[in-house]
Amino acid sequence: MGNCFSDVAGGRAAVGGSAAAASAAAGNDAVDHFLKSRGLYGSQIELSFSATNMRDRDVLSKSDPMLVGYTKGRDGTLTEAFRTEVVLNSLNPTWIAKHTITFQFEVVQTLVFHAYDVDTQFHNIDVKMLKLEEQQFLGEASCVLSEVVTRPSRSLTLDLVYREDPMIPGNPRRCGQLIVHAEECISSKTTTEMILKCSNLEQKDLFSRSDPFLLISKIVEVGLPIPVCKTEVLKNDSHPIWKPVFLSIQQVGSKENPLMIECFNFNSSGKHDLIGKVQKSLAELEKLHSSGEGEHLFLPTTIGHNYQNKVLKSQIFVENFSQSSRHTFLDYLTGGCELNFMVAIDFTASNGNPRLPDSLHYLDPSGRLNAYQRAIIEVGEVLQFYDSDKRFPAWGFGARPIDGPVSHCFNLNGSNNHCEVEGVQGIMIAYTSALYNVSLAGPTLFGPVISNAALIASQSLANGGRKYFVLLIITDGVVTDLQETKDAIVKASDLPLSILIVGVGGADFKEMEILDADKGDRLESSTGRVASRDIVQFIPLRDVQSGEISVVQELLAELPTQFLSYMRSRNIQPNI
Repeated sequence: MGNCFSDVAGGRAAVGGSAAAASAAAGNDAVDHFLKSRGLYGSQIELSFSATNMRDRDVLSKSDPMLVGYTKGRDGTLTEAFRTEVVLNSLNPTWIAKHTITFQFEVVQTLVFHAYDVDTQFHNIDVKMLKLEEQQFLGEASCVLSEVVTRPSRSLTLDLVYREDPMIPGNPRRCGQLIVHAEECISSKTTTEMILKCSNLEQKDLFSRSDPFLLISKIVEVGLPIPVCKTEVLKNDSHPIWKPVFLSIQQVGSKENPLMIECFNFNSSGKHDLIGKVQKSLAELEKLHSSGEGEHLFLPTTIGHNYQNKVLKSQIFVENFSQSSRHTFLDYLTGGCELNFMVAIDFTASNGNPRLPDSLHYLDPSGRLNAYQRAIIEVGEVLQFYDSDKRFPAWGFGARPIDGPVSHCFNLNGSNNHCEVEGVQGIMIAYTSALYNVSLAGPTLFGPVISNAALIASQSLANGGRKYFVLLIITDGVVTDLQETKDAIVKASDLPLSILIVGVGGADFKEMEILDADKGDRLESSTGRVASRDIVQFIPLRDVQSGEISVVQELLAELPTQFLSYMRSRNIQPNI
């Protein structure tokens, strides 16, 4: 969560943690879901705007332009986000008003801009009160936020276009240009690093010491505390010292904002025991570090009808406290780093005959996407903006090409020489073609495609490339070569590579979670080597209700953290 770490599912299960939240403890991923669904993971981006050569709609003077910005939903609906001030008598305005938006890597954030000439009679009216239908329309433009923030200059020039009659087909007229500039807010970069430890923790387990972890939450004026960070679980330890915790000022609000630090004893059931807690701001935690003193934990207790805080023998100490400005995910993208998308599709026989409607590979004549197509689109439409050439390696596995043996890594485009296709649409075309040119077979082996992806990543690294690779594996069943897959993942953990595994269909994917270190111990190879970092995320695909973010988007939300863990562990600096 954020830049905090947890090696066990228990850390992910710590929601709220107070007595009031205990009944919700079974919602194991609620902390992560809460933050992702509200965009609290992303950087804050400040957008500024200017325009050139705008249309002149006034007779005796120049236009008085105002810009209105909208966010565009997946269903095409526009939601107004901001209005600038009116710039008088100018065809080349630079607006002072800025708009702040949260950058969400896992979502395609489409922005639409409408420019208006505000009539003189409305100049004394607050722009928020203006009726847009009473103003003269000057033109419109649109872009995706990621197109702006990945530019080296963080500026994008868009053509303003105007159509005399929207009902009449034809090319709209160009009527000036809009320049959108993005700056990442400094609060996104200011980071506090702390090493926290506790002493004399109460024993909650019957036959051993507690398995403690910390949950840090931001206290807000209304409602329950908002979780912002969690540590790893330390097993059987009454005097734990956790790995460094990283908190950005953006996450906590300010250095003076109160934080709730709760210490839990991990239980595999997800119902964790609250050992004790303390309320401190970052400023107060810094003073604790300077003094070298500890702060006693307290435990809310009920005495009759009254609630009291029982002060415990247990104490929390701040071993280390430092503040710095760290390079962010966007710094690396602006500095020329790219994300390269790769995909591998399961063509094993367990998917069912592609020509029958009950097959997971069935191509519906109505155009309704099957689960494989959905996963390709949802991941590809996000990642394509971070890859300049948009040429994506695409493979299939578990099928028998025409007149050949079963292959566990074949080029989806049917070529013997190259595996790349053009864009997300190229993947979709190659996938459809492959369904007519291969026979579904088996078993389900991941090792070969992971090794192929790792080879591409290692060659890029050797050639000095500033690329990070993302392999999407879509499968309907449990992997057969589990140990070989573990070996390939452990070997690949030193490379600029992340692996996203999406399970489709109704299979029991319990064993697949072994590959995802978020849900257990770090992977170990057959030779005893432990993965240097967690590079695998697994999630089963499910239908989502209206208004929810998809599970694939939740999966993608982890990528910036994995990217940064690789760059920082190797001390790779962005070119900015």
